[in-house]
Amino acid sequence: MDIGVVLQNDPPALELVAWAQKAEAAGFSHFWTFDSHVLWQEPYVVYSAILGATERIVVGPMVTNPGTRDWTVTASLFATLNEMYGNRTVCGIGRGDSALRVLGLTPQTLGQLRESVQVIRGLGNGETVTVRGNEIQLAWAADSRLEVWVAAYGPKALAITGEVGDGYILQLADPDIADWMIGTVRKAAKRAGRDPDTIKFCVAAPAYVGDDLEHQRGQTRWFGGMVGNHVADIVARYGGDGAVPQALTDYIKARDGYDYREHGRAGNSHTTFVPDEIVDRFCVLGPVEAHVKKLEQLKQLGVDQFAVYLQHDAKDETLAAYGEKIIPAFA
Repeated sequence: MDIGVVLQNDPPALELVAWAQKAEAAGFSHFWTFDSHVLWQEPYVVYSAILGATERIVVGPMVTNPGTRDWTVTASLFATLNEMYGNRTVCGIGRGDSALRVLGLTPQTLGQLRESVQVIRGLGNGETVTVRGNEIQLAWAADSRLEVWVAAYGPKALAITGEVGDGYILQLADPDIADWMIGTVRKAAKRAGRDPDTIKFCVAAPAYVGDDLEHQRGQTRWFGGMVGNHVADIVARYGGDGAVPQALTDYIKARDGYDYREHGRAGNSHTTFVPDEIVDRFCVLGPVEAHVKKLEQLKQLGVDQFAVYLQHDAKDETLAAYGEKIIPAFA
């Protein structure tokens, strides 16, 4: 199982380059960042600098969306990076949350998500695709290779993932929920005539190595709020019974609004509704042994990559612990 790392594009941008270098040296396979250009800096500029300063680590957004850039622009960005640095990118994509809502827009439709996956992947692999009735191709991108991994929670988005995605991104590390989500994607792939084993599965969640569990919970409670923001959309669309596992819908009943200025940040004042039980289930906390145990459970479910959200006050310590003890256990 690969181990990746996720960070926000906070300034100074060159600090992200340094983190990517440290992650590569520690044995991490992927370096993901948020893609919300108003809240944080533009990721593709940073990716170019990261790829130029490293040798093997793969970069990509967790996640981009079909709404803030034309799909052909997104594909061209990836294909250009691949030409410059040798096919070391992956495109994580969803309907859009923070990047669109801070602009006063709503997330894209599932139909737009499906079509964008096919267009971005096709162009990113040098193929000819039809966009708005026109056949187009990045003629210079014949050697580019790009996978598109879809982030999803709701039943229809999970179905689309199984039908067209190269990979699936689940942003929580609860093995029971992961089992249900992965199974749903696999069933959709089989119905679509695809081999479910060709889909890569990535679980992403905060990981904090240490012994003070209460402090770790306080530093990672923001994640339950971020996930809850997506789940609230599902409940609004489908209701709270049966569309997704009950553990997801139950805990957001006490949710009262959300402030994107605190999106993904430790100490987020809008996540006090998230109980300790959810923090423990969604995140990976505790000493090294607890991390290895939970990641082994995820691996047994078919997870190909665990991506560590490194957004708390022990970044260096957690990165080092993963590099020295946890990554070697899954090499």
